[in-house]
Amino acid sequence: MKLKWPTLFISLALLCIFMPSCRAPKDLVYRNFINLKVEKMGFEVTALTLDLIYYNPNKFGLQLGYANLDIYVNGNYLGHSTQDYQITIPKLAEFTLPLRLDLDLKNSLKNLIPTIFGKEVTVKITGKVKIGKGNIYKSFPVMYEENHKFSLF
Repeated sequence: MKLKWPTLFISLALLCIFMPSCRAPKDLVYRNFINLKVEKMGFEVTALTLDLIYYNPNKFGLQLGYANLDIYVNGNYLGHSTQDYQITIPKLAEFTLPLRLDLDLKNSLKNLIPTIFGKEVTVKITGKVKIGKGNIYKSFPVMYEENHKFSLF
């Protein structure tokens, strides 16, 4: 069977268009956090809300389907965060991820002294996120660990 030039040209053009979209997305870049608020205060249950600022270095937009994360400070379990509503992530732009953090107050008290005196603490976040485009989603593991300097004074 002999291919005609228009058919061959259209096939090659479609291949060139869709091949770059099959690449795995680049990691999102953490920038900052804002709007830290205490939503609920109690010895058993304490909840914080904050907005995380991220940058999407990809040339295409994404959607975050859910996030299920555990947060550790200096190796001590700080709390858990679950986000289960869809967030649109624009291409080549910063975006805000609202987050609710349920604190384990007993372990949080262990981390209070280094934080008050402005020492550097190691923040570790583990878990899974579901990111996709269109209606196709894939789960990705999250393994973030970095030193941060926190100071209340």
